[in-house]
Amino acid sequence: MIDPASGVPAWRQLADDLRRRVAAGEWSPGARLPSESRLMQETGLGRTTVRRAIAALRAQGVVEVQHGWGTRVPQAREVERIVAEPGSVVTTRMPTPAERATFDVPDGVPMLVVIGPDGIADAYPGDRAQVDIL
Repeated sequence: MIDPASGVPAWRQLADDLRRRVAAGEWSPGARLPSESRLMQETGLGRTTVRRAIAALRAQGVVEVQHGWGTRVPQAREVERIVAEPGSVVTTRMPTPAERATFDVPDGVPMLVVIGPDGIADAYPGDRAQVDIL
């Protein structure tokens, strides 16, 4: 599982392994992943390393972390396809508190911001939007 001689940081190896297991369906949407303590026990890694792996997965939208409940696989969300005009610019940023509440954006998930040629910007939750530029 974790190979200290690989040159790849241990947190990244753990994150890659957990991501692979989620993608393979080992944990279905809504299911909890093993606790930090359990992952530490299974891998021999320290708490900081395990937390860094979980944080990376959370930032990618692979897992959600709810204090007091644990880490779980998020429910599948429908992806909205956004077609942007030629000359549009797409950037990312973290959501405002209002956007987090309005769009129910999980911790660590950025907003996709599409700025049209007219300068008007629209923001979409990054875990459920795909932007295509014509």
